[in-house]
Amino acid sequence: MTTLDTIRTELVVLDMAGTTVLDDGVVERAFQRAAERTGVADRMPWDAALTYVRDTMGQSKIDVFTHLADGDRAAAERATAAFEGAYAEIVDEHGVTEIPGAADAIQGLKDAGLRVVLTTGFAPVTRDALIDGLGWSGLVDLVLSPVDAGRGRPAPDLVLTALLRTRTSSVEAVAVAGDTVSDVESGRRAGAGFVAGVLTGAHDRTALGDAGADAVLADVTELRASLAERGRLALVSG
Repeated sequence: MTTLDTIRTELVVLDMAGTTVLDDGVVERAFQRAAERTGVADRMPWDAALTYVRDTMGQSKIDVFTHLADGDRAAAERATAAFEGAYAEIVDEHGVTEIPGAADAIQGLKDAGLRVVLTTGFAPVTRDALIDGLGWSGLVDLVLSPVDAGRGRPAPDLVLTALLRTRTSSVEAVAVAGDTVSDVESGRRAGAGFVAGVLTGAHDRTALGDAGADAVLADVTELRASLAERGRLALVSG
């Protein structure tokens, strides 16, 4: 249902791994390599550590490793560096692939007059390598990591930094989409006008809905139509 006073979307904030970038277990494998190389998760069985990694997908990697290291920040920093190195190794081994249709979906949002910002829990070096590998440097308006914003997800900082840097008029004019509970919670905490979960990554429909998603979509290619159905876009064509 639409109303005459519906605020139109100006900015779309999209997660990377699992939402626009195909993950295919890469994050989990990189976490495991980092844990093995640094011993950061030795205080618990790996199955328990992996469950925590899955539950916290989308969050800042330094925060996840700080928990796994029982609060030892120095150990977490070493493990985070090892994670970034392991992730780069895996990407070098297998390449990087977009979620099918993601680039066209982003371009469609741009064609509708929206600004698009990508956010991630990865450090800038990994984030930029993914963008370069996909050839997306000219596709989006901005790409942000936790270090650019203050705190990682589920805090609202990444969404609010995207709003400020793109000079978006209000939080109500922001749409957020991601594949994890942390993505949804970040959007909700920021006050975004529309928050969607997508089913191409870590968490399922129930988890995303329980986290407060306004809609749960099969993938990011459905986002533009979902915004239009709610009166947040003037027109969907093509």
